[in-house]
Amino acid sequence: MKTASTYHRLAALLLTVAFLAQTFSKGFIIADYYANTAAYIKNCINKARPQLHCNGKCQMMKKLAAEEKKAQEQAEHFGNLKLEVLSTKSFFPALVQRPSMLISANQYPVFNSGKVTDRSFDFFHPPQAA
Repeated sequence: MKTASTYHRLAALLLTVAFLAQTFSKGFIIADYYANTAAYIKNCINKARPQLHCNGKCQMMKKLAAEEKKAQEQAEHFGNLKLEVLSTKSFFPALVQRPSMLISANQYPVFNSGKVTDRSFDFFHPPQAA
């Protein structure tokens, strides 16, 4: 019988693999090219022009372009669903306040003498060059 921690580990491993596959998909295509160069050369569209020294890189570039297009389409699709939280009031549910609980700004006096407050300016100096 499997325990809950086993399922948690399996789920964490699955999510990690999915994240890495999505993040490094271009790297996987490039690694596949170097692992199966012969198959890419076989499907190369520049066989008639050996002076280009393509060696199947055109096929790899097609796969990279298709992956980029797929990622861009997904970004456009999910970009429309973006939710921006501008303040905590728009994110968290608002509590109903009674008018008697509201405090006006007039109850707080402003203590401003118009003078600069004394501070230890030695503390704010940048380090001296040696």
